[in-house]
Amino acid sequence: MSAAREEILRRIRRSTRDVPDAERPEDVPVERGYRETDDAPRGEIVERFAERTAEYKAKVSRVSESGLPGAIRDALKARGVEKLVVPPGLPEAWVPYGVEVLRDGSGAGAQLTNDELDRSDGVLTGCALGISQTGTIVLDAGEAQGRRALTLLPDYHLCVVREEQVVGLVPEAFAGLRETVVGEGRAITFISGPSATSDIELNRVEGVHGPRTLEVLIVG
Repeated sequence: MSAAREEILRRIRRSTRDVPDAERPEDVPVERGYRETDDAPRGEIVERFAERTAEYKAKVSRVSESGLPGAIRDALKARGVEKLVVPPGLPEAWVPYGVEVLRDGSGAGAQLTNDELDRSDGVLTGCALGISQTGTIVLDAGEAQGRRALTLLPDYHLCVVREEQVVGLVPEAFAGLRETVVGEGRAITFISGPSATSDIELNRVEGVHGPRTLEVLIVG
């Protein structure tokens, strides 16, 4: 056993030495006095989501339902996307003409390879939820989203978020995802802006764990 691991375990044992052997985590009630719903006006919640998502260096646009196909087309054209990854459940009306569509599948052998995803120019998806409090987009591998790899390997992610999918607070999001996680066991991905990290000298590097560029279309 390494010295570092032994030191970590020693500190854990020291911190929990007064806990009875028979006690289980569920035996100790935890005070959960945080807010579970946001009583702000609906328009304010959506506007806050747009502002905070943009603060993460994501490009955010508000579009109408009828204007969504055109907004998708314009965003892809401005980005120079020629090879576009799409999940199997993406609405056909969202897919513009003039791009090579790389459609992922769900059957054996039908999924795009990691190399195909990496060589694409971007991916277009929907989402499960948007969180106004943190400017976070939530994916749950559901309709119009596909498997997790689709949004991790392409360098550009264009995501469609409907106003009715935006919740105010993080606890609201977790409550809404309970059945997806507990009932269906699907993977959940939280996206707060483009992928980025910093080294020990705080030099920001983008695109390490996902796309360097995130663009969001809020439909309402």
